[in-house]
Amino acid sequence: MRESFTISDLAAEFDVTTRTIRFYEEKGLLSPTRNGSTRIYTPADRVKLQLIVRGKRLGLTLEESREIIAMYNPAHGNREQLQSLIHKIRAKRSQLQQQRQDIEQTLLDLRAAEERCLDAIGNNATN
Repeated sequence: MRESFTISDLAAEFDVTTRTIRFYEEKGLLSPTRNGSTRIYTPADRVKLQLIVRGKRLGLTLEESREIIAMYNPAHGNREQLQSLIHKIRAKRSQLQQQRQDIEQTLLDLRAAEERCLDAIGNNATN
């Protein structure tokens, strides 16, 4: 495994912009070393970025990702980290299921409103 990565390496690997990576750095999520003006990222930084990108895809906030990253402790099997992630996944799933129900109800309401409008147009045409 490589010992270091440039910002361009990570941006290409995770399909994010270098600006995004610098933003994560500003937020304290990544902490590369510097060689002049060049940022040097470690394998640990790469893993953190991987977790951030995955978290984003799951709908986690940066703060939620930060909490999960902070729990990383491979010496103890990462049990606490994984339990926290499971809790966040279940909460996000529940939220999305509620949103889906809300959308389905809204679609029914729109269909009913449209039918009432069409009926009103049809009734007005015969009057």
